[in-house]
Amino acid sequence: MISPRIAFVDVDGTLIDSGEAIAPSSIEAVRLARQNGHLVYLSTGRASVEIYPAIREIGFDGAISAGGGFAEVGDDVVISRTMPEAAVARMVGFYEAAGYDFYLQSYDKLYPSAGVRARYATYLEDDRERKGDPRPDLASVTGPDEHPVLKAFADVRPLSFTGIAKSVFLAGDLRAFDRVSTALGDDFHVITGTIPHMGRGSGEVTLGGVNKGTTILQLLDLLGLDAASAIGIGDSSNDIEMLQVCGVGIAMGNAIDEVKSHADEVTTSVLDDGVWNAFRRHGLI
Repeated sequence: MISPRIAFVDVDGTLIDSGEAIAPSSIEAVRLARQNGHLVYLSTGRASVEIYPAIREIGFDGAISAGGGFAEVGDDVVISRTMPEAAVARMVGFYEAAGYDFYLQSYDKLYPSAGVRARYATYLEDDRERKGDPRPDLASVTGPDEHPVLKAFADVRPLSFTGIAKSVFLAGDLRAFDRVSTALGDDFHVITGTIPHMGRGSGEVTLGGVNKGTTILQLLDLLGLDAASAIGIGDSSNDIEMLQVCGVGIAMGNAIDEVKSHADEVTTSVLDDGVWNAFRRHGLI
């Protein structure tokens, strides 16, 4: 009998590509692994509300979201690692003084500054022109109507300083990451943006010590599982700690070189059966 494993799968660049297409083999790999008695969790920088229904419907045992801010087992939130109100106020104050667009992630809400929706709309239009029509042989996780991210960012509600686990800053200033790191890096975990199209003028901020890896360790403890049984698969900067704490850390073929340097092995790319090949190599399917 195969000993059960637990796999943590990143979303952007791992489960879906930058055009938000998903390989059928990735869906099949997740479902077969679970049929075989293994646990499969999402592990994403997205807030829970940003995990589109088409992704959820693949079927997962739970999710780590907001870059380690929250963990769900089934429909229950079992870990919540949010920032003190004073920390959120300090972070927002810096963004506003610097003139950077940003959004805050709570478990079930996004709080965008006024310029975020327009910035994403410009990217999506530029991306369509760059790539042409999406591949007809692959399903998209976004559906045919208005892009879900534009719907989410259309609601510019008053900011909340409570229940916030992470922020994302977006700026045309290529020095933005360095400036944010200098201003906030003593108390916060600041990494370069994991949304490649937003460029080096973007990044992600959680409290110091809050990341996918440390939250995975907390979750494994709650589940009574050993980290040696865990597999982590990712491609971006916010996946590094996940790859380090899991028994096997796997970088996607399309991962940046820094991520590959922290991985135990490299699988194929996101639309080239990367998840399937990783699961097959380690006996989950």
